[in-house]
Amino acid sequence: MTDSEISNRAGERIDHSFHPGDRTDALVIIGHGVTAHKDWPILIRLAKGLSELGWPCLRISFSGNGQSEGHFEDSCITKQVGDLQAVLGAVPDDVKIAYLGYSMGGAVGVLTAARDMRIRALISLAGLTHTASFAAREFAEVQAGEGLMWGDPKCPLTQNFIDDFNSIGSTLSAVEAITQPWLLIHGEGDDVVPVQDSLDAYEAAQCEKRLVPIPDGNHLFTVADHPQIIEAIDEWLRKAFD
Repeated sequence: MTDSEISNRAGERIDHSFHPGDRTDALVIIGHGVTAHKDWPILIRLAKGLSELGWPCLRISFSGNGQSEGHFEDSCITKQVGDLQAVLGAVPDDVKIAYLGYSMGGAVGVLTAARDMRIRALISLAGLTHTASFAAREFAEVQAGEGLMWGDPKCPLTQNFIDDFNSIGSTLSAVEAITQPWLLIHGEGDDVVPVQDSLDAYEAAQCEKRLVPIPDGNHLFTVADHPQIIEAIDEWLRKAFD
């Protein structure tokens, strides 16, 4: 995975970084949240921690984000589902894939896993469930086509983004279709994606599942939270793949 080039259906290159691990039969693909990219500090720390425990990890930047090709203005959950499917297609058939989605990347994982069994285990970290509510809560006062997401000049808010979030509305219908084992981890102090998103998803899920609340954890978590998160993921992967 280190040297391979991955492109989505539009021919846009998906930037990725590979962390080798002792396990040659498994791969953890890690997807990021809104306005982020594969080099978000928490994602790097998680990938390093898991690889040290033997789990190879592949951090990806969705198209239009980070160093991936494409335009940020086209970025939305639906397009990112396509990006993730392109990445899945680049993995050898004999490798068991786990997908770890952070924040909006969690919604991408749910929508993909509900219809793509190449994902053998699912992990959501501060996963977004109620997409329409999120868009209204975070960007109600920002004019689409004119304003910026959280004031970031590299991340203009587009009508395409708002329409996609509103069209999805919630991932709960997809949640009900998931059959893969699913680990949900969420900070109880998260004020960006409330822990209720994971509570609602956990209640709706019919698959093998576990919810790990992080007391006082915020949306970005802290370095002190990382060992608990990595331990929970390692335990879940061993249960799912061993």
